[in-house]
Amino acid sequence: MVMKKETHPKTQLNTFACACGASFECETTKRENPVKIDICNQCHPFFTGKQKIVDSAGMVEKFNKRFAKKS
Repeated sequence: MVMKKETHPKTQLNTFACACGASFECETTKRENPVKIDICNQCHPFFTGKQKIVDSAGMVEKFNKRFAKKS
């Protein structure tokens, strides 16, 4: 099977930088270098076994405020 020319995006080797400080290289079509990510295999709860709440833009507080018991 042969791929058609000029239909697939060009790929390049980029560095991915996680919010925890870890970084790794992978091939991607993104042009920014380094590519910033929020979570990786070194800080993801599935791989570490630790519970971690990733709060983006105060969504946890917004949820707690909405569903708080009214006294």
